[in-house]
Amino acid sequence: MTTSDQALLRQKRVLIGSILIAGLCSIIYELLISTTASYFLGDSIRQFSITIGLYMAAMGLGSWLSRWINGNLLLAFIAVELVLGLIGGLSVPFMYLAYAFTDLIQPTMILLIVLVGTLTGLEVPLLTRILENQDVLSKNLSNVLSLDYLGALLATLAFPFLVLPWMGVFQSSLVFGLLNIALGLLNLWYFAPQLALPRRRILGLSGLTVTAFLVLLLVFSKGLLDQWSNSLYGDRIVYREQTPYQTIVMTRYKEDLRLFLNGNLQFSSIDEYRYHEALVHVPLSQHPAPKRVLLLGAGDGLAVRELLKYPAVEAITLVDLDPAMVALARQDPRLRALNGNSLNDPRVTTVAEDAMVYLDRGQQRFDVILADLPDPNNVSLARLYSREFYRLVRQHLAPGGIFTTQATSPYFATKAFWSVKASLDAAGYPQVVPYHVQVPSFGEWGFVYARVSEGSLTPKPIKVATRYLDQTTVAEALTFERDLRPTEAVAVSSLDSPTIHDYYMDSWSYWH
Repeated sequence: MTTSDQALLRQKRVLIGSILIAGLCSIIYELLISTTASYFLGDSIRQFSITIGLYMAAMGLGSWLSRWINGNLLLAFIAVELVLGLIGGLSVPFMYLAYAFTDLIQPTMILLIVLVGTLTGLEVPLLTRILENQDVLSKNLSNVLSLDYLGALLATLAFPFLVLPWMGVFQSSLVFGLLNIALGLLNLWYFAPQLALPRRRILGLSGLTVTAFLVLLLVFSKGLLDQWSNSLYGDRIVYREQTPYQTIVMTRYKEDLRLFLNGNLQFSSIDEYRYHEALVHVPLSQHPAPKRVLLLGAGDGLAVRELLKYPAVEAITLVDLDPAMVALARQDPRLRALNGNSLNDPRVTTVAEDAMVYLDRGQQRFDVILADLPDPNNVSLARLYSREFYRLVRQHLAPGGIFTTQATSPYFATKAFWSVKASLDAAGYPQVVPYHVQVPSFGEWGFVYARVSEGSLTPKPIKVATRYLDQTTVAEALTFERDLRPTEAVAVSSLDSPTIHDYYMDSWSYWH
């Protein structure tokens, strides 16, 4: 092989390696944009669907536009990488700014997707044309596309297991932006003899300037996140963690400790006892001997605190998808003080698993099952409010067993609330009873009680210490004023047709 052939081979390897990295970065940007939009807007299925559709269409647009690029294609490719690194690197910071200070989060998301997709669509045609003097078109195209797709595969594998848990969305955006720009500068340095000096200097200076800017943002990212997050949450943030499943944030204002998951309030320490007493003590007061209890969700340990007040309870199994949430509730002194160190009680067993998967694989039966799950703001969560899920729960109830679930707000999401009752009726429970309480941080909040045996929910004395609930308030909770009742029939929610998700999103989008 001649020296010239060796030089061409090295150039080819650099370019082929470039498309691998470029493909990886582009997919990471789209995943980051979709994930951030899901945090702020909810409904992850919708956000990811919008992203995929717009991204593919924008790639097609970029491929079409590439025909108009002539002259030095290497310069064009390097310029694309530098611009892509800038836009991709700033994609999440732009979305944070849009959410914190404007009402333009959705348009910002769409604009970023289209820009990243269009620039990505330029890459493959440009590289294929750059390599046309080294191989036949079919071989060039197959090499470029196969490496581009391999980069996409690596991105989708790395994102949930490495990128998101280690860096979170904000820092990941900046890091991969820097990687993209480094790719452009590497090509600029390697192919410098083939590039005109004035343009080479402009691209080099631009790349170094953008690099310095992104590095500066990365260095000060913690302070920026604190400032922007405080503007989002209102109160001072005392804890923040990005897990593979969600963003956990705790805020504090004086004595009020609040927990947010993906931006959604889970509790306020000022009034959480109202919610958890209603969830736990209504069903527990109806069961003569609740020995074995299953909790679905409730990783903060507050429902467990209430359950441990019952001497008859011998074993509590808590199933929460996110082990980080359970670890926080078990170790954080603020949460431990609030939940009474409940998760370290020997009667409590924790399982890190999806609630539906746990029930589907398990065989154990329980006297009481409580569902303290997030609201059905996406299709994945809506399945935990479906007729099929409630049938699965019923299979794990012992004779005389009771199931109670939180069921969102009968005031703010009336149809969603009554859809829970309709779905439990359709699941075949002989007794289904809705009730509600006033929780100041949330407003009117609803629950649905179901039993596998005939009978009625009769208000009984609460035999353990409570701050709010008693026999009188239980009786009041069973009464629904006219504006809390549905004005028309509501549909049963199922796995195939998750109508509760549509009810929920339609209702809360109005109030938001």
